[in-house]
Amino acid sequence: MLVLASTSPRRSMLLREAGFTFETVKSTVSEMLPNGMLPKPGVRELAERKARAGLEQWLKLGGDSLDVVLGADTMVVLDTRILGKPANPREAEEMLQGLSGRNHAVLTGVALLNGLGKLKTEVIETSVVFRPISAKEIKDYVRSGEPMDKAGAYGIQGGAKKFVTAIEGSLTNVIGLPMEYLMEQLKAWGIKQTNIASREVYHGVSASERFT
Repeated sequence: MLVLASTSPRRSMLLREAGFTFETVKSTVSEMLPNGMLPKPGVRELAERKARAGLEQWLKLGGDSLDVVLGADTMVVLDTRILGKPANPREAEEMLQGLSGRNHAVLTGVALLNGLGKLKTEVIETSVVFRPISAKEIKDYVRSGEPMDKAGAYGIQGGAKKFVTAIEGSLTNVIGLPMEYLMEQLKAWGIKQTNIASREVYHGVSASERFT
């Protein structure tokens, strides 16, 4: 059994589209990181925290120790600055102004864990390029409300798609889960796709082809 330690609708969507059957548990953890921790080890640490908290909740609910818990965390990194979820519309506008006309990295930490102590963690990186965005476009996008629950104040699968000129790497990683990597890992952990007919094919399709 696969257990997603997240209530993110985007992560659930990606797993369903890939044909996985899974349960979800809420994983509430501190997202504070030690001063000076770099983004890659930081996002890995947060993903592991979420997986461990999710496993604890799952076992309390009567889950099996052989069940596989998936924890994930996504960061947007501009130069060395981590852009989390904006606290308010003004902060969202500031983030988008910073991303305008720039290249940035999207990092997703992925942690797989079971009750026997088996743990696998990885960080997947995707490079994203934004075209210059006008002040009006930014205000209109923030006014839509979409940026407010997303790292970096944008959703590539939504209204921000028009801001992107190129991506290098996994598109689904930017949405919330690097499915190309994750499908291989889940297979190795004995988690099978149970709805093959409806799953979206991720292998063999470049990010640019999927994006356009």
